[in-house]
Amino acid sequence: MRAVVYGQYGPPDVLRFEEVEKPSPKDDEVLIKIHASTVNRLDCHTREANRRSGLAVTGLSRLVSGLRRPRQPILGSEFAGVVEAVGRAVTEFKVGDRIFGNTGLRFGCHAEYTSVPETARIGQMPAGASFEEAAAVTDGAFNALWCLRQANVRDGRRVLVYGASGSIGTAGVQMARYFGADVTAVCNTKNLDLVKSLGADRVIDYTREDFTKNGEIYDVIVDAVGKHSFKRCKDSLNPGGYYLATDGFRNLPLALWTARFGNKKVRFTLPPRHPRQDVALIKELMETDRYRAVIDRRYPLEEVIEAARYVETEQKIGNVVLAVSD
Repeated sequence: MRAVVYGQYGPPDVLRFEEVEKPSPKDDEVLIKIHASTVNRLDCHTREANRRSGLAVTGLSRLVSGLRRPRQPILGSEFAGVVEAVGRAVTEFKVGDRIFGNTGLRFGCHAEYTSVPETARIGQMPAGASFEEAAAVTDGAFNALWCLRQANVRDGRRVLVYGASGSIGTAGVQMARYFGADVTAVCNTKNLDLVKSLGADRVIDYTREDFTKNGEIYDVIVDAVGKHSFKRCKDSLNPGGYYLATDGFRNLPLALWTARFGNKKVRFTLPPRHPRQDVALIKELMETDRYRAVIDRRYPLEEVIEAARYVETEQKIGNVVLAVSD
């Protein structure tokens, strides 16, 4: 089968096409013919061993992914496709089912086929969704849910999402609305209408206004792009409020410190926890028009290097999709 592989850490140019052996499902696995995948920041950070985050983080990344070279040569964590075969012990899925999901650090989705356990974070595709739409929802939604649950977001709470036009940001706006929050979204000028359409109660154009200086106070601030800081946001939080980080190892000691001292908390737990039930939740919300995929660009699998370069500009809106097969 065709697959995009990499044998060393580095920039997008280390990616290359190879013919590799088609996986065979174990007794408890399903074999999926992939129709669509994505290129996301997990793919990019892993491929370069998080070199932009400093030596300590790079070392930790290599401990996870492989010290000298990647243990898993095929990236891609999100997928949508069709069940090609099932193992003898599989009962939940059958050949021909249209399914979607997320393989996490198992990766393997930048290929024509992948094999995953029946108990993995996979499920039946939402009715009416295309393969591209289904492939583009899990990573952002998983991370948004992981963050918002740490702050017990519920009806009436004031939530601000900084970086509201990215993958996690567009998901964060929609999931905060699902939990009943009053949502303020922060993004640049060109994306204001988009985040309004996702359910934001109000929007702030960060090129014209600094939300930390306008006197507004929030119960929860979500930094969906890892470009803000607790120090800058602290005065914009209510007593008992939460700063939710989605990136940045500097937030680990802050989370430990604020858990014991002060009345404003940083929440940043590793590893993230993404329960399998969230796949079913995403499916339900999409089928009831309470959640939708935001897709910026689509690339054929052959243009994966160009897709990765675009993701690394940090200017993408929502998600970047790879069309793997027709």
